[in-house]
Amino acid sequence: MDFFSSLEVSSSALAAERTRMNLIAGNMANVNSTRTAEGGPYKRKDAVFTAQQPGSPTFGQTLSRFGAGSPQGVEVTAILEDQSAPRLQFDPKHPDADAKGFVALPNVNIIEEMADMITASRAYEANITAAQAAKAMAMKTLELGR
Repeated sequence: MDFFSSLEVSSSALAAERTRMNLIAGNMANVNSTRTAEGGPYKRKDAVFTAQQPGSPTFGQTLSRFGAGSPQGVEVTAILEDQSAPRLQFDPKHPDADAKGFVALPNVNIIEEMADMITASRAYEANITAAQAAKAMAMKTLELGR
């Protein structure tokens, strides 16, 4: 694993976690949205992460697969809408209330979103630390050449 591949792995993870954080922010912003363009309440969105598939491998990458393994980054392959039922809240004065007085609210749980946000934030910080460690190792290697 060379210097650039470790930065590429960290970079892909940073981009994936940024996408996840944007989805979480969107979910929290729409916690009370009862109308969407598709009709009905907002549906919670979540990112699906998968390991990046390496492109055409170089000779060095082919050899490293037989050793410690080749590094793989992460990518967001899909953004899924949560298909669980919306929350029903009794509010007969709400403009979107049904005949029985219930309003269909988004299936967003603020506590779950906050926990996901903390997890995404910690993963982002860990990948920044990994990139900084790779950079520091490269700087130390350059200092050896003096």
